[in-house]
Amino acid sequence: MAKLIINENNEKGTIAPEIYGHFSEHLGRCIYGGLFVGDDSDIPNVNGMRKDVVDALKDINIPVLRWPGGCFADEYHWRDGIGEKSTRKKMVNTHWGGVTEDNSFGTHEYMELCSQLNCKTYVNGNLGSGTVQEMSEWVEYMTFDGMSPMAELRKKNGHEAAWKVDYFGVGNENWGCGGNMTPEYYGNEYRRYQTYVRQYSKDKPVKKVCCGANSEDYYWTDDVLKTCYEHVPEDQHGMMDLLSLHYYTLPLGWLPKVSATDFDAELWYKTLRAAHHIEDLINRHGAIMDKYDPGKEIGMSIDEWGTWFEVEPGTNPGFLYQQNTVRDALVAGISLNIFNKHCDRVKLACIAQTVNVLQSVLLTEGAKMVKTPTWYVFRMYRHHQGAKLLESAVTGAGEAGAGEDSMVPKITESVSKKDDIITVTLSNQSMTDAEEVTVQFAEDKKYEIVEARILKGGDVHDKNTFEAPDTVKDEEYKDYSVKDGRIVLKAPAASVILLRVR
Repeated sequence: MAKLIINENNEKGTIAPEIYGHFSEHLGRCIYGGLFVGDDSDIPNVNGMRKDVVDALKDINIPVLRWPGGCFADEYHWRDGIGEKSTRKKMVNTHWGGVTEDNSFGTHEYMELCSQLNCKTYVNGNLGSGTVQEMSEWVEYMTFDGMSPMAELRKKNGHEAAWKVDYFGVGNENWGCGGNMTPEYYGNEYRRYQTYVRQYSKDKPVKKVCCGANSEDYYWTDDVLKTCYEHVPEDQHGMMDLLSLHYYTLPLGWLPKVSATDFDAELWYKTLRAAHHIEDLINRHGAIMDKYDPGKEIGMSIDEWGTWFEVEPGTNPGFLYQQNTVRDALVAGISLNIFNKHCDRVKLACIAQTVNVLQSVLLTEGAKMVKTPTWYVFRMYRHHQGAKLLESAVTGAGEAGAGEDSMVPKITESVSKKDDIITVTLSNQSMTDAEEVTVQFAEDKKYEIVEARILKGGDVHDKNTFEAPDTVKDEEYKDYSVKDGRIVLKAPAASVILLRVR
């Protein structure tokens, strides 16, 4: 029998709400048709933003939205996306499908969307093909509230007051699509570009995100930090607030044509094992960061994560549109539990991507919208946002797998406390076997469960479609008992469980 031991007296840190962030790129149908339809659309919208999508994202308390990319960010020139829509410059989206980008969704539209979502802003600047001046003027356009050429241009385009830019990425994946740079070269470019990301308001500081590594590229992390810290006075170490890390869950470790919906036991477990690998990356990249930043002043920003499978048959390969099954829900649960438990270093994360791309929380087709299994996991986990992480550990659960190279812990968890309510999220990763779990607290007191939810499918391949949108969703969970201060629950195979205890 498995045991989940919780020490409710040992708070390990605060779980940043931004860990539950999302990523939106000008890729496929994420922006156009997903988030934005234009104010002349027959699809219900508010100032061009899909009302159903905005409402669904608000339901999961989306804390931050990253935009405009992604690889697209380093070919995006912000002036093309302001002013009268009919005169905005059109371009070819060379990274994603070779389609025409008409720039009808630009800075003003993004800020309108974040306003409707009531979430923080994370703007990614163009270091790969842009200039220091271009980036500096974009920051001025968005954040300067006085009299200046860029502030006057913003006002001319219809927005009197400056916006709040919470996070600003100085380039994206500059080791690859953002310029194929060496870490030392990028480190020097980062130092130069970030100098001109001005702080125009002490009350509204812009947190700067440095481009970090791709997966296991520890050399990149070390050399970028070494370059950024070299010959820099200690009082100027604040040039960097976060360092990014990108990692996608790939069941075979690269990008072969693996179906999002058709998989056997081996691929199920290899996918979950790949999801667990993010913890190794956090530990090893975090150890390098500790050399330069032992006080953990720099946060880790895992601002691209999620599953990456083959696109749905018959769709544009450049649009990265994939379905979402119970397997994706388990990946989300695993990943978010890991981020929670590393909240001392992980301060921001963005699942890729919000709508219609990769591990989306929402899918749209015309006027229809579907909430994916991943959306339901985010809704179940939303109570962790801003909560205090509690010490917890699972014993006796063992492992599950389909062979030596696919073994995973059978039960994963994270536990937090906010407003005197303890939130427990756990998942059973076995594809076939239930597990009885005893939840034991340090305090010898009577606890009551105030909410219990579970997400599981009748089959691990289950998914939500436009024809059957409610096949996989969370529901009330009742298969538990409370006795002598302990909770005993039965976790079905391939399930994600939420308990809220007081």
